[in-house]
Order: sequence, then structure tokens, then C-alpha cells
Amino acid sequence: MLSGTGFYAVLFLCLAAVGAGAYFLLFRDTDDPAQVLPASSAEISSTEASSAAEIPEVESIQPVVETAVPTDLSESEPETEPEPDPAPAAAVVDDTPVVVEEPSLVVSPLSGQVVAAFSVDALTYNATLDDWRTHDGVDIAAAAGTNVLAASAGMVLSVFDDDLLGTTVVLGHSGGYQTTYANLQANPTVSAGDKVSAGQIIGAVGTTSITESAEGPHLHFSVSKDGDLVDPEEYLNK
Repeated sequence: MLSGTGFYAVLFLCLAAVGAGAYFLLFRDTDDPAQVLPASSAEISSTEASSAAEIPEVESIQPVVETAVPTDLSESEPETEPEPDPAPAAAVVDDTPVVVEEPSLVVSPLSGQVVAAFSVDALTYNATLDDWRTHDGVDIAAAAGTNVLAASAGMVLSVFDDDLLGTTVVLGHSGGYQTTYANLQANPTVSAGDKVSAGQIIGAVGTTSITESAEGPHLHFSVSKDGDLVDPEEYLNK
């Protein structure tokens, strides 16, 4: 019955009814059908661009390290070590005896008989050794233990036991003089470095000399000036 134009009209109506039904079925809960339509690519790009424009750039934040600043600048300054003092110049060693005071007073170190005189230019007989030899001082006899005095003010240069003359004390005086007291008893009353005055006791007469034992107890007294032997009698008579 349906042929020609009538068939196509019926077909169109059927398709229209199906389309309308499908349309109302899909969009019956939506007020604005335009909202369900997919956005065009241009709209999507525009949306993304606006979203990117709306997001502010976030600057990178560098961590801030707080450093304590000392209020007292003197505390922050490094301590500097003091420079060492320059080394002192080497001292010049002088063998000259220390001058303590002027020999204003010269006294005899011992009162007694001279049993052996000073003799450096001629040989004298030595009874202990039974030979002839020079004698660099004077031997003054006295009882053992008799005090021996410093002939002049000065300083004790040395106290020692001589192999030939026994216990010996050497004093240094001004003017380059030295006086030597030998054949003393052991343990004199002074020590090296002591200052002595004229007439001060420095020891006692003994018998410690092995080269002058035949003379008995006595003091062997000798004097030198600048290293040269001097007659003790001339020194005592100054």
C-alpha cells in the first residue's frame, strides 16, 4: 500500500519519532541541552589558556639562614699570639775575675813564721820531695786549726782539693788580683760565689798538702795579677 512518496513519508515520520524519543530519553534531566554538548577544541584551548593565566607564578623561595652577630666585636676577632721576643745576643765570656770592690784594705791572712819564701827565679830545696824546685808562694807556719783570713775584699772563685797542695780556696779581687790559700783543713767556711771582706775567716790551717808535709801545719799563700805570679810579701806591704 505504501509506495513511492507515501513510503518515504512514513519512514521519515518513524525516524523522527525514534529520534525524538531518544532525545528526550537522553536529555530529560538537563535544563540546558547546550551544556552536554562537547566543547570544541578551540574552547578547550581557550579554557586551558585562561586557567594557565589565572595561576600566578610562584617564585622559588631561598632558605634564609640566620647568623648570630656578636654584639662585642672584640670577641669575634681571632686571638693573635704575641710575637716571641727576639733571642738575646750571645753573651761574651770573660775570664777576668769579677771585681767586687776596691782593695782598700790588705791584711795578712795568717800570723806566723815564713818557712818557705817566694822563689820563681831560683830553685829552692823541698824537704818533702828531697829535690830542688821553684816555689810560687810563701809558707806561713801555724798550729793546725788556726783561722785563715781573706787578705782583701773579693769573691770566692773556687774551692777544691788540689792533688799537690791539698784543700784550696781561690779569691778574686779588683785590679786583676787573685789570692790562693792552700794546705787548709777540709771543708772551708766559704763556697764558690761567696763575697768576702778583708779579714773574714775563710778556713783553717791544715796538713792536706802531700808536697809540703815535711813542713808541718802551715798556710801556702800565693798571689797573681792578671795571671802573672806576684811576691806575696809585696802584695801584703801595699
